[in-house]
Amino acid sequence: MKRRKVLTTMFATVMAASLLAGCGTGSKEQAQPEQKESGNTAKPAQEQVVNLYTARHYEVDDVLYKNFTDKTGIKVNVVKGKAEELIERLKREGQNSPADLFITVDGGVLNNAKQNGVLQPVQSDVIEQQVPKQLRDQENEWIGLSTRARVIVYSKDRVKPEQLSTYEDLAADKWKGKVLVRSSTSLYNQSLVASMIELNGEQKTEEWA
Repeated sequence: MKRRKVLTTMFATVMAASLLAGCGTGSKEQAQPEQKESGNTAKPAQEQVVNLYTARHYEVDDVLYKNFTDKTGIKVNVVKGKAEELIERLKREGQNSPADLFITVDGGVLNNAKQNGVLQPVQSDVIEQQVPKQLRDQENEWIGLSTRARVIVYSKDRVKPEQLSTYEDLAADKWKGKVLVRSSTSLYNQSLVASMIELNGEQKTEEWA
């Protein structure tokens, strides 16, 4: 069965309203609760809804959804879960998925969603004007709207900040056996390595890894 594909984005506080407004024209309509019959035979008003699957868990997002609804009158129906779970849900729902938007974080997760065929290209003048080309998928199947800092956490009584300031430093002999990190199968680590390849090249990154 042909899968129903959905747009995937990384949500940013400064861009969220623009993104949803740009997609608002495709919002679904949801019937109001049934009303008791009366002398008025007019049909109940239809409610516009955008169905949003999100792997984010930030309170500021709820504020953004409310601001969007206040501005447009379109309700945001939010379904939360882990990114991997939501991708599998989209695959199972296929063509019948009610999802309009899939919001997650990290380029690795976005690529995973694309490889699983649950995305579709989106064309929007607003997005093209506000999101640089290098922060969008080449086929416009996802749009990156925020960046994340991967920080190094250390014990203040054993490590001085000037001793450890870059990811490259982590491979130094003095830190051997003292670094705790996710496995290489982690999408977050794969994204980190991809960024280092972009900055330092494949050979240097392989030597570091």
